Amino acid sequence: MWTKKGLVYKPDGEMPFSRTHAQVPFGYPMGDKLRVYFSTRDENISSATSFVELDPNDLNRVTYVHDKPCLTKGEVGMFDDSGAMPSWFLPVGDEIWLYYTGWNRSETASYRLGIGLAISRDGGLTFERKYTGPLLDRSIYDQVWIAQPCVMREEQPDGSVRWRMWYLSCTKIEVIDGHPEPFYDVKYAESTDGIKWERTGQVCVGYDDFTDAIGRPTVYKDGDLYKMYFSYRNATNYRTDVQRSYRIGYAESADGISWTRRDELAGIERSAEGWDSLMMDYCHIFPHQQNWIMLYNGNGFGASGFGYASQPRKN
Repeated sequence: MWTKKGLVYKPDGEMPFSRTHAQVPFGYPMGDKLRVYFSTRDENISSATSFVELDPNDLNRVTYVHDKPCLTKGEVGMFDDSGAMPSWFLPVGDEIWLYYTGWNRSETASYRLGIGLAISRDGGLTFERKYTGPLLDRSIYDQVWIAQPCVMREEQPDGSVRWRMWYLSCTKIEVIDGHPEPFYDVKYAESTDGIKWERTGQVCVGYDDFTDAIGRPTVYKDGDLYKMYFSYRNATNYRTDVQRSYRIGYAESADGISWTRRDELAGIERSAEGWDSLMMDYCHIFPHQQNWIMLYNGNGFGASGFGYASQPRKN
């Protein structure tokens, strides 16, 4: 079971690039501090990447709020010209690699998404695009768009490194009550270098009678078991109906490819009232001291800020 620790941070709206939202939080331990990257929005609803820092011994205490974006939207016409939303940060040598979601407005489907790569060489203060185009975009396996990857590097017995990715794959759009609603599941890809990725259409967590969309997966290994937490919702009235909106789900796997969904073991639910009573979504899980930490968003897809929960790690 997870123990909720409450709301940690919500933008005050005073910075032009960060009027609202602290969406898709990602915890990045850095020695004597814990940095939390997130997606924030300006007055035009364009996403940018920024961060706050927390006291590692009291994660409810914000010690620093960064006053500028680390990565902003791309040039006109590019896949990320409407916003750059962070998803996964990975230390690679002296660099930090950021796999991010690029937003691109769509006349018929509201938006299209693709996965980009940006790299920091100054300790994560600024990120520069590795390429101006996407690493991954829609394909024969991902018909509408692709987004929000979780990336893991695993050393193999022969000394090589296998890069693994779990990502969101939008397979169709349905117009519901006059609004184009996306349907998306979690698929899998592999790489030898983190840049060129091979896809087969392998579905890790798919649709069911209730689930029409799955939010940002977070995968980690606990012993020999791969664990995946994610958020999921229905396609109808999910913005306002608590019975259909985002909640936290869970799946497990022996190999990271074939997954068994076990939502009953997620160990955390929305609160009866307050900032995470309508939604819980976009979680990130990482080890910190003696605990697993779950950062997550609540109501309004991150408009209410991010909070956290903890769970003891087994020795």
